[in-house]
Amino acid sequence: MGNSGVRMLEEYLPQLKRKYRPQLTIVNGENATRGRGINEDCYKRLLKAGADVITMGNHTWDNPEIQTFIAHAQKLVQSLNLPKKVPGQGYLIQQVNDKKVVVVNLLGRIFMNPADDPFAEMQALLAKIKADDIFVDFHAETTSEKEAFAWYFDGLVTAVIGTHTHVQTSDAHILPKGTAYLTDVGMTGLYDGILGMKRQNAIERFLTRMPTKFEVDDTGRQNLGTCVIDFNPKNNHVQKIVSLQINANHPFFN
Repeated sequence: MGNSGVRMLEEYLPQLKRKYRPQLTIVNGENATRGRGINEDCYKRLLKAGADVITMGNHTWDNPEIQTFIAHAQKLVQSLNLPKKVPGQGYLIQQVNDKKVVVVNLLGRIFMNPADDPFAEMQALLAKIKADDIFVDFHAETTSEKEAFAWYFDGLVTAVIGTHTHVQTSDAHILPKGTAYLTDVGMTGLYDGILGMKRQNAIERFLTRMPTKFEVDDTGRQNLGTCVIDFNPKNNHVQKIVSLQINANHPFFN
């Protein structure tokens, strides 16, 4: 979330990777540039920090600069359930050792801008691809839509990890047929703000009901939200999912 979030990732992602040794690291970057979309500089910084794949969301197109580089941004995944003429790719096939991993980004439809049916788009994708593991970044507003999606595709995808609401939930678990689920992984950005924004502006809107400009605050204490998923490479079943936060109340220990 903004430049401070990118700096937080640059500081801690290498440390997290040394500790947990993930074979695939996925970062949602749709708020990386001033809280709205992503530019090429931030895209490259996230990759340099250790991201293997960068997913997006409903703010993908808020920064017009994305249209100048998305055609050659091979590690960037925009939303699969947008119109087919939209540039970019809605999923990415990543080779991890001898495994083929598909990373998918989908938009929810409740309280969100118009998008095609994520359930139907996921079904169509499953019918045409073959993969050992399928990771879904489900970018949606409501918990119920995220849960419904995960339960519907339980056992058909490896993980459904929610993004968009910026606050990490405490419901990381494995569904009965083996799909890892977390309603929201949380954000990386200002810890002392409101959803990564300057809190004064948000409070003023609630007090007066007058429109105020939401602004990213790049100063102050920071937060990093993430989760770690372990699976058995012999049968591709998820063994464990753990959510993590790094902030003033949850310091990181190597």
